[in-house]
Amino acid sequence: MGVLLEVKNLGISFGGLRAVDGLNMTINEGALVGLIGPNGAGKTTAFNMLTGVYRPTDGTILLDGKSLVGKKPAEICQEGVARTFQNIRLFTQMSVLDNVKVALHNSIRYNLATSFLHLPSYFSKEKEMDEEALKILKIFELDTYADTNASNLPYGKQRKLEIARALATNPKLLLLDEPAAGMNPNETKELMETIELIRKEFKVTILLIEHDMKLVSGICEYLYVLNFGTELAHGTPAEVLNDPKVVKAYLGE
Repeated sequence: MGVLLEVKNLGISFGGLRAVDGLNMTINEGALVGLIGPNGAGKTTAFNMLTGVYRPTDGTILLDGKSLVGKKPAEICQEGVARTFQNIRLFTQMSVLDNVKVALHNSIRYNLATSFLHLPSYFSKEKEMDEEALKILKIFELDTYADTNASNLPYGKQRKLEIARALATNPKLLLLDEPAAGMNPNETKELMETIELIRKEFKVTILLIEHDMKLVSGICEYLYVLNFGTELAHGTPAEVLNDPKVVKAYLGE
């Protein structure tokens, strides 16, 4: 498989603060890669640059050889990049089904007149979206909650729903921002199984930020480590997690 994401000398400054400096990453199609580091290392800032929330001060971001720098978040989503957030961002007063259907509008569309006038094609597209959303929810074992308000789901299932919604945009690259945050050990174990299932069912490349080293070492094939905005190390989990520089950054010793 070829290279899907290539990041070269990526950096961003906020006033006099250099938040990320000289980040380089190469991620192949189908890979599962972790971006780790202590709190405040610049990981979420890197995600925000990859998704167009922040425009880099310097450097390049190539997806399938095509530059993403300067594109808006919606445009980057259409190019094939989806993400979740450390703090869950669901439409809490909408049903589980409708949360996924919102994302499907990226690929299943009808025009304004069709929607307002409820023409036959409107009902056809709605049926298509219902079926596709239920198919995705079934993979995550959330189909029985289809009519439930998202706010009424247990925490672990809300996490799964956010991932399901991101996948409904049919991404090439899925960015997971601390997916295990706030989870108990059983929920974390279930999340690991879910991520492996995602790779099998959706053939998607995954880049994740995570502090749970058991999860990281259990599922990631390769790791990049940030510390104070700069790359500290990269390699396999075994290489990185036994690197004295990485141990020192995490433990402060």
